[in-house]
Amino acid sequence: MCEDPVPAMSGAWGTLGQVSTAPTAAAPLTSPESPWSVAVVSEKVRGWIARLGDVWVEGQVVQFRERPGAWMQYLTLRDVDEKVSLTVSVLSSVLRDSTATIQEGARVVVHAKPDFYKVNGSFTLRAAQIRAVGVGELLARIEHLRRVLGAEGLFDDARKAPLPFLPRVVGLVTGRNSDAKHDVMKNAQARWPQVRFEVREVAVQGASAVREVKGAIAELDALGEVEVIVVARGGGALEDLLPFSDESLVRAVAACRTPLVSAIGHEQDSPLLDLVADVRASTPTDAAKRVVPDVAEERRRVEQARRTMRHAVRARLDREQHGLDGVRSRPVLARPLSMVEHRERDVAQTVRHARHLLNAALLAASGEVGRLEAQVRALSPASTLERGYAVVQRADGHVVREPDDVAAGARVRLRLARGEVGATVDARP
Repeated sequence: MCEDPVPAMSGAWGTLGQVSTAPTAAAPLTSPESPWSVAVVSEKVRGWIARLGDVWVEGQVVQFRERPGAWMQYLTLRDVDEKVSLTVSVLSSVLRDSTATIQEGARVVVHAKPDFYKVNGSFTLRAAQIRAVGVGELLARIEHLRRVLGAEGLFDDARKAPLPFLPRVVGLVTGRNSDAKHDVMKNAQARWPQVRFEVREVAVQGASAVREVKGAIAELDALGEVEVIVVARGGGALEDLLPFSDESLVRAVAACRTPLVSAIGHEQDSPLLDLVADVRASTPTDAAKRVVPDVAEERRRVEQARRTMRHAVRARLDREQHGLDGVRSRPVLARPLSMVEHRERDVAQTVRHARHLLNAALLAASGEVGRLEAQVRALSPASTLERGYAVVQRADGHVVREPDDVAAGARVRLRLARGEVGATVDARP
C-alpha cells in the first residue's frame, strides 16, 4: 500500500495531543485588559498545528470536483466509521502524478502536512502524495469483518426467511436509471405481468451509497404490502462494491423483517450483503426469476397436474367398476334369493327331522308308560281284590293279618274290590 508504516500516524497525532494543551499553559499570558488579537491567535494556532509535521491519513473521498486549469485542487476525506471529515488541498501536478483514481467513494492514503489558513480560520491537510488503498488490504478487512459477523450468527441459514411464492408487491433498491433496474422489472413482468414494484433509486457506489441503500431498505421494510425486497446492481470493481460490505448495511439487512434478495451481479468477489441476504442471486435477471414464478410454466404445471389427476380418477373408477362387475357376476349376487331359499330348505328339513324325532320319542315314551301301567296294575292290591279277596281292617284301620290281631266280638271292616262292609268276629278258631 504505502511505504511508511501506519504507526507513524499515531506518533504524529500524539504530538498533536501534546500541542493541544499549550493554550491552557499560555492562558495566563492574556487577560481582559491585555487580550490577544485575532491575528495573534490565528498565528499561534497555525504555529501549533505546524509543529505536527507530516502525517499519513487514510479515508474515503466523499467530495471531489476537479477544477480544470486551477493549480490547486480540493477534496474531502471522511472517516466512514466515525463520520468525521477533513478538507485536503493538493497541487494539480501532484494529483496528475498520483497513480490513485480520485473519485467519490475511493479509499486513499494521503501524505500531508496539517495547515491552518489564518485568513478565514480553516484547517486543511496540504497533500504531498496520494495513494490508493491496496486491494489486498481491502479484502483482508472484508474477510475480518466476515469472520466477526459470522461468529455473531448473521450469516446462519437458520435465520434466513423463505421467499413468498407470489408476492403482491416487490420492493426494488437499485441505481438511478440503471440496467439492473430494467433487467429486474422487464424479466419479472415477462414471467408474471401482474407483478407490481416499489422502486427506490439510490446511489449504489460512492460515499452516500451506504446511507441511501440503508434508508431505501428501511422504507420498503416498513411498507406492509411489500413482501420481498431486491437489492440490485450490475456488478463492478471491488472498490465499487465496497458499500455492500459495509458493517452498518449488513446489520441493517440482518434486522430487516421482509425477505431480501441480493443481486449485486458480481462473479468473483462476494460482498457481505450476499451472505446476510435471505437469497443470493447471481445477476439481476436471476433475481427476477427467483422472486416471481413464470406464468407460462405455472400453467403447464397446472395442466399437467390436471391430466395426472384426471388419469388417476379414471384409473380408480375403472378399477372400482371392474371390481363391482366381478362381484355382481357371482351367483349369490346374480340370484340374491338363492341364498335365502337354500337356508329355507335347510330350516324346513331341520323342522321335519325334529318332528320325526319328537314323534319317535313320544311313541317310545307311550309304550313305556303302558308297560309300567300294566306292571302297576298287576302289583296293585286292587287287582287281588278283583279276584274275590278282601282286606280285613280293625276299627282303627290296622290290617288284620293274623287271628290274634282281633278278639271275638270285635268289629272289623271288610274292604272289597268295589266297596266295603262291616262285620263282627264271632269267635276265634
